[in-house]
Amino acid sequence: MWHVLTSDQELLRDTTARFLGDHVPLSRQRKDLRRDPAGFDPSYWRSGAELGWTMLLVGEEDGGGSVSGRGAVDLALIAYEFGRNAAPGPLVDCNVVASALTGHAGDLQKGVLGEVLTGGAIAASVLGHAPWQNPGEAAITIRKQGDDLIIDGTLRPVESAKQAGYFLVTGRSESGMTQVLVPADAAGLSVTGLRGIDVTRRFGAVSFDGVRAPASALVGEYGQAGAQVSRQIENAAVMLTAEAVGAMDMAFAMTLDWAFDRYTFGRALASYQALKHRFADMKSWLEASHAIADAAAEAVADQSPLAAEKASAAKSYIGEQGPELAQDCVQLHGGIGVTYEHDLHFFLRRVSLNRLLYGTPAEHRRLLAKIQIEKEAAA
Repeated sequence: MWHVLTSDQELLRDTTARFLGDHVPLSRQRKDLRRDPAGFDPSYWRSGAELGWTMLLVGEEDGGGSVSGRGAVDLALIAYEFGRNAAPGPLVDCNVVASALTGHAGDLQKGVLGEVLTGGAIAASVLGHAPWQNPGEAAITIRKQGDDLIIDGTLRPVESAKQAGYFLVTGRSESGMTQVLVPADAAGLSVTGLRGIDVTRRFGAVSFDGVRAPASALVGEYGQAGAQVSRQIENAAVMLTAEAVGAMDMAFAMTLDWAFDRYTFGRALASYQALKHRFADMKSWLEASHAIADAAAEAVADQSPLAAEKASAAKSYIGEQGPELAQDCVQLHGGIGVTYEHDLHFFLRRVSLNRLLYGTPAEHRRLLAKIQIEKEAAA
């Protein structure tokens, strides 16, 4: 990330980088954590929460606070280091849920928010209805029955679904989007583990079969959650794109070093004209990804009128170019690039997975088109 940083932001970034390097190096992820049910130790996540990983989008009145007054930018710095280290942990979902709960006065919401901020509980976002979808495409429905809310449907993938203590469920109601906070042990709720491409991130399918929640579990107004869901997706896009850029940076640096160190016919690989062109292409993708990820983070942090468009543009562009760059890095490494013992696959896995979460590039282009059509209709 190319943001101009304050001393406090530099401290936050550097502390996170050192912590990740010490506690979850790739050597440990490759051997020890790949078979861990959660992909990380609970103490690791609690320590990260103490460093501020979960509080940056939460208001000070609720126990949170950012280091610069621009929480999305601060969080992007952490996400970037997560990408550079291919680090485990539900950074995106916990922050999305924390940001959704801040400012809500209910006892349930305040209690869950406190647990998420301290790392004592993991909360996952179940995005069963998204802004780029038509109402009929929603995977989850939420309806009223007396004073209760009834939730039905299934969504996959949900990060850390088996480890989550709470789910922030977004579904379609007759009057619009609705969000409900549901404990993982609610009757009718089931979680099925899924196999994923990332070594240390775990996902599951979450099913709701007539799950009943009280009206006090509502987050926001019934059927009126569209605006808050959009903000949550913007925050998620900032984190996912910053993380992807960090992974792209590491993959590119590793490949560049390899090309200068590897010799054929007495010449470094990097000296061949054909490879120079490929490196030039990758460098242009990488610099553009830095720029658009930074622009999205700043727009979301400042609540700019263009925040939604910049977040979706970043998610769409980096979602396409990130895997393309990582795949090129694998090809330039030759046979060693496809071995499990080499580190490169960690970054290819990360950018490939991040491409799919909280909307694919195609879905975000669809959202951009929807925003533009609404602007023209209102003009």
